[in-house]
Amino acid sequence: MRMDQTNSPEFDIIVIGAGPAGSAAASRAARHGATVALVDKASFPRTKLCGGLFTERSHQTYCKVFDRQFDFSHAVTRREIEFWHDNKCLSSLPDVPPMHLTMRIDLDKRLFTHAIEDGAHDFSGKSIASLDGTDVTFRDGCTIRGRVLIGADGVNSITARALFGAPFDKSTIGFGLEVEVAPDEQIPTEQPLRVDFGAANWGYGWSFPKQGSTTVGVGGLLNSNPDMKGQFSTYLKAQGLDHDPRRFKGHYLPFGDFRVVPGRGAVLLAGDAAGLVDPITGEGIALAMESGHLAARAALDAINASAPETALDRYQVALKDMHRSLRIARGIRRIVFAPGWQQTFVGAFRRSGTLRTQYLQLLAGQVEYPELARNMLRRLPRLVVNRLGGHRF
Repeated sequence: MRMDQTNSPEFDIIVIGAGPAGSAAASRAARHGATVALVDKASFPRTKLCGGLFTERSHQTYCKVFDRQFDFSHAVTRREIEFWHDNKCLSSLPDVPPMHLTMRIDLDKRLFTHAIEDGAHDFSGKSIASLDGTDVTFRDGCTIRGRVLIGADGVNSITARALFGAPFDKSTIGFGLEVEVAPDEQIPTEQPLRVDFGAANWGYGWSFPKQGSTTVGVGGLLNSNPDMKGQFSTYLKAQGLDHDPRRFKGHYLPFGDFRVVPGRGAVLLAGDAAGLVDPITGEGIALAMESGHLAARAALDAINASAPETALDRYQVALKDMHRSLRIARGIRRIVFAPGWQQTFVGAFRRSGTLRTQYLQLLAGQVEYPELARNMLRRLPRLVVNRLGGHRF
C-alpha cells in the first residue's frame, strides 16, 4: 500500500465484494505479491441468501484457487438426490458424487478470512459513496485508489451500475424465493436433496437439508413468474410445509444472462456481477471462485506489463471457455425448462439413466457442457432437436 499526494491509499488492485468471487480474487492477487484492498459494505460474518450447495465442482475449484483443503466440519455431505416433477418423483439416485450443503454465513466468512490471511487489506464494513474509474470513495469521505478494480459485488453490483447504468437486464434476470425451515419443522438431514423441475416457470425448486436448518426455495425467470409467491406457497404445501409469505426472502438470480464484455479497461466484473451463474443447475459458487481467480490473474498480468488498461482484454481471453459453456447451457435450458418442451424432457429424463448420471457429473465437475449437449441431443427425440431451430452447440 502506498500514499499518493492527496494522502489517499494506493493499491495495485481494489476488489469490491468479499463473497466467493471477491475473496478468490483478493487471495490470488495478494499471494502473488500485489497490494490488495478487499472492500465490502458488510462486516463478516454476515448472512447471504443462497441455497448453499457446495458441489464437488466447487470443492475442486476451492482447492485450486485458495491452495487449501476444505474443512467439511460445518457442512452436511449427502450422496443421494431425488428429482421430482408435478409432485411426482422422477428418480431417486443413491451413491451419487458427494454434494456438500453449507450455510453461506460460514462459507463466506471462511473465504474472506483466507483472503485476509493471504495479505489482502481489510476494508469490510465500509459503504461506498461513489466510484470513479478505479478509485473508490467511501461514505466516511475516505478515498482509496487502485490500478485495477475488480467488481465482485453481486447481482446488484454498484460496479456494473457505474459502468453500464444498470446492474442487470430486468427482461432476462431470474428471481428466487427461499425460506429457512424452523428446527421444529425441519426436514431430517437423513432425507436426500430434492430438485423439482417445473416448480417455477423456466426454473425449479429445491430442498436442501443442512445442520440445524433446511433451505427450501424456488427460482426461475422473473418475467415468466408473475406470482412467484403463490408458486412457492404451493411448493411448500406439497412438502407438508406451511409458511407465511411475508417470511419469504427474495433475491435476483443471474440465470445465464452473462455479460459478454465483463468490464471496461482496468475495471473487471466477476461472479454474479458478471452474470456468471449456471442457467440449468443454478450453481454460482464454483463459477464465482473461478472467475475471481481469472480476474486476478488478468489484473496481475496487466500490472506487470505496466498496462493496467489491458486487464479486460486479458480477462476476456481467460473467460472464453466459461462463456462458451454458458452459451451451450442456455441452449440446453430451452429443452429442460421451456413449458412447451418440459414434458418431453421429463420423459427422457425418467427413461435415461445416462441423462441423470451426466447431470450429476456436471455438478461434480466430471463432465462439461459441450459433451453433455452432444449426449443429450443423441438421446432426446428428433422433434426436440428440430425445434432447436438449428442452434449450434
